[in-house]
Amino acid sequence: MAGGMDLGTGEAGKKKPLDATINLVPFIDLMAVTISFLIMTAVWTQIGRLQVASAGGEGDPTEKDDKLPPITLVLAEKEIKISVGPSQLGDAIPATRDEKGQLQLVKVQELLKKIREQIPEQNAITVQTEDGVRYEDLVRVIDECIGDEFPAVSVSPMAT
Repeated sequence: MAGGMDLGTGEAGKKKPLDATINLVPFIDLMAVTISFLIMTAVWTQIGRLQVASAGGEGDPTEKDDKLPPITLVLAEKEIKISVGPSQLGDAIPATRDEKGQLQLVKVQELLKKIREQIPEQNAITVQTEDGVRYEDLVRVIDECIGDEFPAVSVSPMAT
């Protein structure tokens, strides 16, 4: 008995030992899984963040410029249409896919560059989608719009 304290070693059969064997392996496994889950979700929240405004909601009235015609990109399952103001640019672009199943946006890129040349001060575009459009396709179109110097992307459902 060091320092007068009973350590519960069970001397002389009076008390049970207080030492208990604790298995730390399940606790370490649980903590490792929890930490890896938290790290992955923290990365996903940073990567998955898109700077997209919701069309139809309240916006900053100072940002709107009535002199510039609105640009609308309509994304359907089988075609893509781009319009500036009330007029549609060209024919509808068929939604083609490559061997990996990704939506090809070469013609969309060309049209957006034409619009950028004609209206260089316009930086807003509204993407309207049908219900059946895959989320992956919507993200690719948003990325393409941002890459073609239209950083103010709004997403809205198709008007019926």
